[in-house]
Amino acid sequence: MNEYYQSPLSQRYASKEMQALFSNDKKFRTWRRLWIALAQAEQELGLDITDEQIDEMIAHKDDINYDVAQAREKVVRHDVMSHVYAYGVQCPKAKGIIHLGATSCYVGDNTDLIIMHEALELVQKKVINVLAQLKDFALEYKDMPCLAFTHFQPAQPTTIGKRASLWAQDLYLDYLEIEHLLKNKRLLGCKGTTGTQASFMELFNGDTDKVKALDQKICEKMGYEHYFPVSGQTYTRKYDTQVLSVLVGIAQSASKFSNDIRMLQHMKEVEEPFEKTQIGSSAMAYKRNPMRSERMDSLARYVICDSLNPAITASTQWFERTLDDSANKRISIAEAFLAIDGILDLYLNISSGLVVYPKVVEADLQKELPFMATENILMDAVKAGGDRQELHEAIRQHSMAAGNVVKKEGRPNDLIDRIAADPRFGMTKEQIEAIMKPINFVGRSVQQTEEFFADYIDPILEAHKKDLGVKAEINV
Repeated sequence: MNEYYQSPLSQRYASKEMQALFSNDKKFRTWRRLWIALAQAEQELGLDITDEQIDEMIAHKDDINYDVAQAREKVVRHDVMSHVYAYGVQCPKAKGIIHLGATSCYVGDNTDLIIMHEALELVQKKVINVLAQLKDFALEYKDMPCLAFTHFQPAQPTTIGKRASLWAQDLYLDYLEIEHLLKNKRLLGCKGTTGTQASFMELFNGDTDKVKALDQKICEKMGYEHYFPVSGQTYTRKYDTQVLSVLVGIAQSASKFSNDIRMLQHMKEVEEPFEKTQIGSSAMAYKRNPMRSERMDSLARYVICDSLNPAITASTQWFERTLDDSANKRISIAEAFLAIDGILDLYLNISSGLVVYPKVVEADLQKELPFMATENILMDAVKAGGDRQELHEAIRQHSMAAGNVVKKEGRPNDLIDRIAADPRFGMTKEQIEAIMKPINFVGRSVQQTEEFFADYIDPILEAHKKDLGVKAEINV
């Protein structure tokens, strides 16, 4: 196979579990399950279909005779009818009632919906496991002060744990969107050529109650409660856009996390995992490149761009259906899920092995803390009898001078020494340093972190206990 193109999504990035969901076996076995459900429902509603015919279909539901189907498709140029024929070869007694009254989208669209929903369940499971790992990391470092940034410029301090709660909150919002889709999942049902169910009205002699019941029975047999109440030949392609939008949300969350890690690794405060035998650079043997985070961001970019495909497809469907959705849809939907699966495996891997360097974190904070402490210093000096306006101007001048020492001379920040030496403040260096405990400047970071995980994440983890324990599957 090395002489032909193979998708990196299957070779390098996506798990075997996700690949199996978009495999031919999954697709065509689901087609056969749908044909069985259709025959059973039609029998229950009074059509002349025997138990023997249904039993024959059930006996061959998983042993797909691909060779027969492929040979037939070369002749008829129609994938669904080729598999109807192949199924009939295996089920000679049932071949006359397989696909009775249905159109191609009965198996095609219902199968696509089933696979998307099962793929969403796998995505949700991995999101939950990432949330569990971020919770452990955040609570471990909830009270470790670190330098926070706005515009990537030093701002007020936060804590390592509070920053991790921001990553988790993004994924929490993604979880809510997945949960909404799964709680409201639905099938196309059995709508016929233009969505009018005319062929079934003919089969059931105009009995509209039986035709309506056919939809419901098929859904129930496939494990669904709901179906699209109206459709053309296909379910509305707008639904694919809604599904991809959820995946795009996860891609955004993962990309934000990966970019933060890449910058933190540059600062040497936090690093992604790095194996003992891992090579960071082919030229620079000392390098520890954040390659997993970079890969996350790269795949996320692909998913975000891929979301245009279903949006354009949905907007350009003509009347009850056109076939220009088919080729695009089978690529864009599958590969978006495969890419998101790879992203979440990377997220699982990175978040389970983040390395924090407390001394570097503290040193980076201490470089900027004197500036951030000036408001507290000002308040204490005023309480001791100083003039607020005069002291404010003094701090401004001292801060500018200290900034020049750091930026122009490359020497340590000497702001505290300058203020301690200024008699207008009436404070010793020891008194000023007592004010400068980093934990005094993080506000409610610790409480916010604890409250967020207790109130929002713990209920999810409790509800999905059976889904915890997923390990990342990283091929390369």
